[in-house]
Amino acid sequence: MKVVEFLKQTRTGLSLHAFEMKDILSPTLRQHWLGFKNKANHSLPAAFISNKVTASNDDVVQPLEKVEEKVSAPITMKPEAEKLYHELTATLGEVIHTGDWLVVDQPRINKFADVTEDHQWIHTDPERATEESPFKTTIAHGFLTLSLLSVLTDSVDPEKQKFPTAKMTVNMGFNQIRFPYPVKSDNRIRATTTIKSVTPVKRGLEIVQELTVQIEGVRRPGCVAESVIQLHF
Repeated sequence: MKVVEFLKQTRTGLSLHAFEMKDILSPTLRQHWLGFKNKANHSLPAAFISNKVTASNDDVVQPLEKVEEKVSAPITMKPEAEKLYHELTATLGEVIHTGDWLVVDQPRINKFADVTEDHQWIHTDPERATEESPFKTTIAHGFLTLSLLSVLTDSVDPEKQKFPTAKMTVNMGFNQIRFPYPVKSDNRIRATTTIKSVTPVKRGLEIVQELTVQIEGVRRPGCVAESVIQLHF
């Protein structure tokens, strides 16, 4: 028996005896049966059988009609968005912004510990850290360093914005985050911004940028994050 004929007969049999099977099943199994039957009727094999499938004498099944692909409408950028798009595209791979130095002192670390309820001694106990920590001092939480990126990249100061022509900046998340070296208490840090890609979207631009947190006097960075933002115009 051919596969297509077998599937047709099986589907027909299930349809003819569906009510009889439903009556003899328990309520729980009946629900599973009805769900299975509904999925089967909408499955690819069912759709395959329901369509007009023709076969030649050599039993070669002709392919189904190809589903038309939806073509997205082209995105029309506002003049200010288009101008920034060309400006940023010309700087791909280059550092476009370097922020000011910021001191990460113990009071700041303690406040972050209170907010996040993360009071590990490596962050909040200077005396123990001096004796037991390999860094001989307390260190900032990695997430504290990450949370400071907004101020380090001048994203919160209306007088020092990186993208002043945009009406709003939306944080879409991160593709990757690493903390190569810990930020010690009283270290000064700053962040640099490098544009990796710029893509027009419905409301403006989507930008993938690499943010690197530098630690004063330390070769290795405290954080390297690939950030995704959208600028709305």
